Amino acid sequence: SSGINAEWPLRPGSTDGTKLWTGGLDNTVRSWDLREPTQKLETYEFSSQIFSLGYCPKDDWVAVGMESCYIELFNVNASITEKYQLQKHESSVLSLKFSSGGDWFVTTGKDNQMNIWTTPHGYSIYQSVEAGSVLGCDISDDDRFIITGSGDKKATLYEVMY
Repeated sequence: SSGINAEWPLRPGSTDGTKLWTGGLDNTVRSWDLREPTQKLETYEFSSQIFSLGYCPKDDWVAVGMESCYIELFNVNASITEKYQLQKHESSVLSLKFSSGGDWFVTTGKDNQMNIWTTPHGYSIYQSVEAGSVLGCDISDDDRFIITGSGDKKATLYEVMY
Protein backbone atom coordinates (compact mmCIF):
# COMPACT_ATOMS: atom_id res chain seq x y z
CA SER A 1 0.00 0.00 0.00
CA SER A 2 1.22 3.51 -0.76
CA GLY A 3 1.33 6.21 1.90
CA ILE A 4 -1.09 9.08 1.49
CA ASN A 5 -1.02 12.63 2.85
CA ALA A 6 -4.29 14.54 2.91
CA GLU A 7 -5.36 18.15 3.26
CA TRP A 8 -9.03 18.84 3.88
CA PRO A 9 -9.85 22.42 2.92
CA LEU A 10 -12.13 23.32 5.84
CA ARG A 11 -11.21 26.95 6.36
CA PRO A 12 -13.96 29.44 5.56
CA GLY A 13 -13.82 30.63 1.97
CA SER A 14 -11.48 27.88 0.82
CA THR A 15 -14.04 25.81 -1.05
CA ASP A 16 -17.56 24.61 -0.50
CA GLY A 17 -16.08 21.73 1.50
CA THR A 18 -16.82 19.07 -1.10
CA LYS A 19 -13.24 18.31 -2.18
CA LEU A 20 -10.50 16.29 -0.56
CA TRP A 21 -6.92 16.45 -1.85
CA THR A 22 -4.57 13.50 -1.41
CA GLY A 23 -0.95 12.95 -2.34
CA GLY A 24 1.13 9.85 -1.96
CA LEU A 25 4.24 7.84 -2.50
CA ASP A 26 3.06 7.02 -6.04
CA ASN A 27 4.03 10.59 -7.14
CA THR A 28 0.38 11.52 -7.69
CA VAL A 29 -1.97 14.18 -6.30
CA ARG A 30 -5.69 13.51 -6.59
CA SER A 31 -8.80 15.49 -5.80
CA TRP A 32 -11.92 13.67 -4.67
CA ASP A 33 -15.57 14.71 -4.55
CA LEU A 34 -16.74 13.94 -1.00
CA ARG A 35 -20.31 13.63 -2.23
CA GLU A 36 -19.18 10.68 -4.39
CA PRO A 37 -16.02 9.38 -2.63
CA THR A 38 -15.32 6.67 -5.21
CA GLN A 39 -15.05 9.28 -7.98
CA LYS A 40 -11.67 10.97 -8.56
CA LEU A 41 -12.12 14.47 -9.97
CA GLU A 42 -8.58 15.23 -11.10
CA THR A 43 -5.17 13.56 -11.11
CA TYR A 44 -1.79 15.31 -11.28
CA GLU A 45 1.49 13.42 -11.81
CA PHE A 46 4.84 14.52 -10.37
CA SER A 47 8.46 13.38 -10.67
CA SER A 48 8.86 12.60 -6.96
CA GLN A 49 6.96 11.18 -4.00
CA ILE A 50 4.50 13.56 -2.34
CA PHE A 51 5.37 14.17 1.32
CA SER A 52 3.11 17.18 1.99
CA LEU A 53 0.40 19.21 0.32
CA GLY A 54 -1.91 22.12 0.94
CA TYR A 55 -4.87 23.82 -0.68
CA CYS A 56 -4.93 27.63 -0.65
CA PRO A 57 -8.06 28.96 1.06
CA LYS A 58 -8.02 32.12 -1.07
CA ASP A 59 -7.75 30.84 -4.64
CA ASP A 60 -7.48 27.58 -6.54
CA TRP A 61 -3.81 26.98 -5.73
CA VAL A 62 -2.35 23.70 -4.52
CA ALA A 63 1.19 23.42 -3.18
CA VAL A 64 2.96 20.06 -3.09
CA GLY A 65 6.08 19.32 -1.04
CA MET A 66 8.12 16.48 -2.45
CA GLU A 67 10.71 13.97 -1.36
CA SER A 68 13.06 15.49 -3.93
CA CYS A 69 13.31 18.88 -2.10
CA TYR A 70 11.08 20.71 -4.60
CA ILE A 71 7.75 22.43 -4.04
CA GLU A 72 5.30 22.61 -6.93
CA LEU A 73 2.72 25.38 -6.75
CA PHE A 74 0.00 25.10 -9.36
CA ASN A 75 -3.46 26.44 -10.12
CA VAL A 76 -6.25 23.88 -10.43
CA ASN A 77 -8.62 26.27 -12.18
CA ALA A 78 -9.05 24.86 -15.69
CA SER A 79 -8.77 28.30 -17.30
CA ILE A 80 -5.40 29.11 -15.63
CA THR A 81 -2.27 27.08 -16.39
CA GLU A 82 0.17 28.76 -14.03
CA LYS A 83 2.67 26.48 -12.32
CA TYR A 84 5.79 27.26 -10.30
CA GLN A 85 8.62 25.04 -9.09
CA LEU A 86 10.23 26.31 -5.89
CA GLN A 87 13.48 25.23 -4.29
CA LYS A 88 15.08 26.41 -1.07
CA HIS A 89 15.10 23.10 0.76
CA GLU A 90 18.10 20.83 0.43
CA SER A 91 16.17 17.62 1.11
CA SER A 92 12.60 16.33 1.57
CA VAL A 93 9.79 18.83 2.22
CA LEU A 94 8.04 17.26 5.21
CA SER A 95 5.20 19.68 5.92
CA LEU A 96 3.34 22.50 4.24
CA LYS A 97 0.63 24.83 5.50
CA PHE A 98 -1.19 27.83 3.98
CA SER A 99 -2.04 30.88 6.05
CA SER A 100 -5.76 31.45 6.72
CA GLY A 101 -5.71 34.45 4.42
CA GLY A 102 -4.01 32.44 1.67
CA ASP A 103 -1.39 35.11 0.93
CA TRP A 104 1.54 32.95 2.07
CA PHE A 105 2.46 29.43 3.09
CA VAL A 106 5.07 27.67 5.21
CA THR A 107 7.20 24.65 4.35
CA THR A 108 9.48 22.65 6.61
CA GLY A 109 12.01 20.01 5.81
CA LYS A 110 14.39 17.28 6.69
CA ASP A 111 17.17 19.85 6.10
CA ASN A 112 16.26 21.70 9.37
CA GLN A 113 14.67 24.59 7.43
CA MET A 114 11.41 26.48 7.79
CA ASN A 115 10.57 28.65 4.79
CA ILE A 116 7.76 31.13 4.12
CA TRP A 117 6.61 31.72 0.53
CA THR A 118 4.14 34.10 -1.14
CA THR A 119 1.04 32.90 -2.94
CA PRO A 120 0.75 32.59 -5.88
CA HIS A 121 4.22 33.30 -7.27
CA GLY A 122 6.23 31.48 -4.62
CA TYR A 123 8.65 34.23 -3.69
CA SER A 124 10.73 33.30 -0.66
CA ILE A 125 10.09 35.87 2.09
CA TYR A 126 11.64 34.22 5.16
CA GLN A 127 13.94 31.34 6.05
CA SER A 128 15.01 29.92 9.39
CA VAL A 129 17.30 27.00 10.20
CA GLU A 130 16.56 24.95 13.29
CA ALA A 131 18.75 22.44 15.17
CA GLY A 132 17.01 19.32 13.81
CA SER A 133 14.75 18.17 10.99
CA VAL A 134 11.54 20.20 11.05
CA LEU A 135 8.85 17.53 10.99
CA GLY A 136 5.70 19.65 11.08
CA CYS A 137 4.20 23.10 11.28
CA ASP A 138 0.94 24.88 11.95
CA ILE A 139 -0.29 28.47 11.69
CA SER A 140 -2.64 30.19 14.13
CA ASP A 141 -6.11 31.04 12.82
CA ASP A 142 -5.27 34.76 12.87
CA ASP A 143 -1.99 34.16 10.93
CA ARG A 144 0.03 35.79 13.73
CA PHE A 145 2.00 32.73 14.83
CA ILE A 146 3.74 29.75 13.29
CA ILE A 147 4.75 26.76 15.36
CA THR A 148 7.15 24.06 14.23
CA GLY A 149 8.08 20.73 15.74
CA SER A 150 11.50 19.27 15.13
CA GLY A 151 13.26 15.94 15.34
CA ASP A 152 15.20 17.08 18.40
CA LYS A 153 11.88 17.11 20.33
CA LYS A 154 11.59 20.91 20.40
CA ALA A 155 8.78 23.22 19.36
CA THR A 156 9.62 26.66 18.03
CA LEU A 157 7.11 29.51 18.04
CA TYR A 158 7.50 32.28 15.47
CA GLU A 159 5.61 35.56 15.57
CA VAL A 160 4.57 36.77 12.11
CA MET A 161 4.93 40.54 11.67
CA TYR A 162 4.00 42.30 8.45
